[in-house]
Amino acid sequence: MDRLTNTPAQPRTTTFPRSLREHLNTPKGLLWGFVLVHVGFLVFAAVLSFRGEAFSDTFIYRDWAMAGFNEANLSGGPSPWVYPILALIPMAVAAVAGPGPFFFLWVLLTTLLNGWALLALTDRGRRQQAIPAGWWWLLFLTLMGWLGFARVDGLTAPVVLVALVFGVARPFLAAVVLSIATWVKVWPAAVLLALFAVVKDRLRVVAAGIVTTAVVVALAASIGSVPKLLNFLTQQGDRGMQLEATFTTPWLWLSVLRIGDSHMYMNTDINSMQVDGPGTAFMSVLMQPLLLLAAAAVAGLTFWALHQGKLTGGVDRTELLLSGALTLVTAFIVFNKVGSPQFMVWLGPAVAVGLAHDWKRWRVPAAMLIAIAVATYFIYPLFYDALSHNNPWMALVLSIRNVLLVVLFFWSAHRLYALGRKPSVATEPAAKEL
Repeated sequence: MDRLTNTPAQPRTTTFPRSLREHLNTPKGLLWGFVLVHVGFLVFAAVLSFRGEAFSDTFIYRDWAMAGFNEANLSGGPSPWVYPILALIPMAVAAVAGPGPFFFLWVLLTTLLNGWALLALTDRGRRQQAIPAGWWWLLFLTLMGWLGFARVDGLTAPVVLVALVFGVARPFLAAVVLSIATWVKVWPAAVLLALFAVVKDRLRVVAAGIVTTAVVVALAASIGSVPKLLNFLTQQGDRGMQLEATFTTPWLWLSVLRIGDSHMYMNTDINSMQVDGPGTAFMSVLMQPLLLLAAAAVAGLTFWALHQGKLTGGVDRTELLLSGALTLVTAFIVFNKVGSPQFMVWLGPAVAVGLAHDWKRWRVPAAMLIAIAVATYFIYPLFYDALSHNNPWMALVLSIRNVLLVVLFFWSAHRLYALGRKPSVATEPAAKEL
């Protein structure tokens, strides 16, 4: 998408495409875009809800809610405690009117949060330069489809976007929002770590995390669930290499080419398609320390870039936060033995806020992420069944998607390194805090 800027009123001879582009680059144009995208998802959700159905993981969420999140009332399948405790709140809200409208209410909750994120990103339409970033966010949401509207990840992504808008200017509030999001799905912890690395007063970030966690513990105590509070850390510890995970790619092709004993299978306990073969058990064990090492390395690089920037005259902390957040989140995906397609939703917030902060410098990851979203859409929901039955063309699409993720990781890591080596790049007039 071309960068759109404020221009004087055009005469009546303006061509139609240019006039349309100028109309879209307004708060009203962006609002209509938001409405059209989300009404489409809401109508589809209403049709399925009217038939008493749900979609994708919302079937599981609905069963959990109807069972009162009590594992004894469930007939097999994954436990609701694979998620942190605050994830159960939106499930309970969507179930308030019973199982029928569950899916519609879930999509409505996601819509409201996406609207909040768009308002924050554009400062309620008053930041003209952020409107193209808002359009990019809508395009990304549309391409991700039901991975953003029928999964818990779709609820946390707009919340993280809002936290990044608060950013270094309001670190305590940003840390509270990120801490809440982390107690819904773990991945926002990566953004919280980036925030801790770049802000001046790190005690505010720590205090926000402690206060939020204390409230969560009190909530768990009030419903007698303290013993299950940290189950999400252990529920999936013994799982194997998931089909879509980046490091599974070699075994994916061994399965497709039917080499050795490599094969795909469904882990019904956690509703996950996995790949088994020579060395997968060892790699599954190795992935956890690899993920921790990668996160530590990126956090260290972020601290280093901040320190180097201070030595050479200053650094744009907002740019550093966004680059650090993207690198850490990408590391959480690349070095993860779980590779669910909805994880791609995690990448959107940092890129959207980055585009609003400096469109020119964030065009590269924005373009890569659109390509990743398109490839992911072909993987799920279009051809996942073919992929899980060793289709070589879908294995190729997945491999390309995984290569793009690795390239995005190295691009964002190099960006962090460049901010430390040449902080003047981040302190030019074009870069300013949101």
